[in-house]
Amino acid sequence: MFRGSFIANASLHAAKASPNTISTGGSLGGLRLIIAAFLFSALMLALWFGFHTSDLAISLGSRWARAFASFVLLLAPLWFFGFVAAEPLKAVPSWGKIASASVLAGPYFVFALGTSEFQFRAAIIVIAFPVLLTAFFQLPNLPQKMTWRDATVLALIAATYYLRLLQTAWPHPSLAIFPKLFLADVALYCFLVVRKLEGAGYSLVPTISALLIGLREWIFYVPIALVLGELTGFIHFHAALPALGKIAAGLLLTSLLIAIPEELFFRAILQNLLETRLARTWALVVGALLFGLSHFNHGVSFNWRYVVLASIAGIFYGRAWRANRQIFASVVTHTAVDVVWSLWFR
Repeated sequence: MFRGSFIANASLHAAKASPNTISTGGSLGGLRLIIAAFLFSALMLALWFGFHTSDLAISLGSRWARAFASFVLLLAPLWFFGFVAAEPLKAVPSWGKIASASVLAGPYFVFALGTSEFQFRAAIIVIAFPVLLTAFFQLPNLPQKMTWRDATVLALIAATYYLRLLQTAWPHPSLAIFPKLFLADVALYCFLVVRKLEGAGYSLVPTISALLIGLREWIFYVPIALVLGELTGFIHFHAALPALGKIAAGLLLTSLLIAIPEELFFRAILQNLLETRLARTWALVVGALLFGLSHFNHGVSFNWRYVVLASIAGIFYGRAWRANRQIFASVVTHTAVDVVWSLWFR
């Protein structure tokens, strides 16, 4: 049990870090966490009943229940940290943070332990990776400005993803998103809890202003995407009238599995850190270019069309995030772009 003085200090730190953040120490913060837990439970139940008879569940067979439990645990940090659950963890002693990082390996063991899927090599990687990165950040007293350690951790996370070093942990093709969620959890823990990065704006609490900003940037981007997409042959319009359920599922899954992890990495962390070393405009451009380059492998060869469109999209995602320094705004823009593309232009 945390003492009252600690909660007061954590509340003060949270208030300084972001005007949109309310500490879990207050009654309103506690209420938001309760609401967040209720919504998370409802979403997971909806996904369970929506997919338990799907082709995905059938292809996984007896592994379906374990895979779903692993998915829930992978998504939980991304969800609850967006409702200020990270604040109390920031005051945990250094050794405690390093040891606690091993908990991030839990989803792998839930999925594989006691089955033929379990591999000691994968188990060692999923434990050692977050623990070593946490120690790498925790031992020195780092300034808020971007350092070589920040660049190293970001590069290691990106390399682990693109080299598919965690593919053996969740080997089934249908679970390809799991390593991405695991690495997003590691990034979230390292930078928000251990690094205590300020100004990230990692809040999933919806606000009218963030929603309007996100939609505004989407409206700004759409004409550019349509023109360039047609000129480059990247988009192909097909008339369709999807069912409301399909649209709702697209919005939900895109925001949870694509927009939130990517906006965390590229805006709340990368662009945020770049702003401590570069002018805001240059930080926006560099972050957007790196975001665009991260889409190079969508195809059999270097997909320059995807890189160009994604780089330009990154400008508008970055503008949405930095308007109020709240990730919810850029998640709205990112989700809207991806869903419209997948439903009508893919």
